[in-house]
Amino acid sequence: MIDKALYHPDYAEIELDTALSTLEATGVNPPQLSTIVEYLAAAPHKIILVDNTSAASLAEAYPTFLRRGISIITPNKRAFSGGYELWQDIFSSARAGGSFVYHESSVGAGMPIISTLNDLVQTGDEITRIEGVFSGTMSYLFNKFAPTSGSGGKWSDIVKEAKGLGFTEPDPRDDLNGLDVARKLTILGRLAGLPIESPDSFPVESLIPAGLDNVANGDEFLCNLPAYDNEMEQKRLAAENAGKVVRFVGSVDMLSKEAKVGLEWFDQTHPIATLKGSDNIISFYTKRYGDMPLTIRGAGAGGPVTAMGVTGDLLKVLRQLK
Repeated sequence: MIDKALYHPDYAEIELDTALSTLEATGVNPPQLSTIVEYLAAAPHKIILVDNTSAASLAEAYPTFLRRGISIITPNKRAFSGGYELWQDIFSSARAGGSFVYHESSVGAGMPIISTLNDLVQTGDEITRIEGVFSGTMSYLFNKFAPTSGSGGKWSDIVKEAKGLGFTEPDPRDDLNGLDVARKLTILGRLAGLPIESPDSFPVESLIPAGLDNVANGDEFLCNLPAYDNEMEQKRLAAENAGKVVRFVGSVDMLSKEAKVGLEWFDQTHPIATLKGSDNIISFYTKRYGDMPLTIRGAGAGGPVTAMGVTGDLLKVLRQLK
């Protein structure tokens, strides 16, 4: 939660070396969003708003900032995976205000996913399918649970281990419900030209056992999860008996205009099956690339790579504002 703000009414520069300590010592209550818009719009120079929050209220205000000529860069998925009307309003407002909006890190952290997709579309390629592992958390869980060689561990143990390593949200259900993947898929589908209404408008498989949907918190969830290990074990064995491995993936089929998120089986040599650790992989099947997709693979989560994506967007906007 943002509970302090540091700014000067006369737009004087803030010393970066001491900004955090000054914020803690002399920070004031954050102004209302409407006040922030007016303050930034009246600045004597071009303004770039860097939103490193996941706040829905700020995301919903993007059109207001953009119409006033304030550019935005952000990893905040909510603005670009919310209602389709907000999506349209964001980009029409940027055009109207002569401002820029970049959100590379909203999918894949620092991986060049969005910029690559935009380049494909803008150069006239036709996207036919997008498929991949979009969650570092899900990647880690299934690479450990259903490895291509050797035996995996118990599902509940692996989820607990992932939480201990910081790979999950404080409440692992926020990862296991599949909505994070659905939000990213919504963004990519829209960029490819499919007007997906929301992450709730297509099938999303949740890995939260029905009996644990409403437990009080993440700790209680983990405490009770071992009772449901057999359910996940049966899913793993079904894939193994077919000579395959199970993975949690998202896909958009542009031809059938369908999106889905959930468990699928893959050959053990498939690129999705051979991921390591918490890496992501996204494949773009296009008319230009034919049967061999353009594939991007690497670390799709973490502070340093997300910061790289945000910084890269900042540099893009700065070059265009000069």
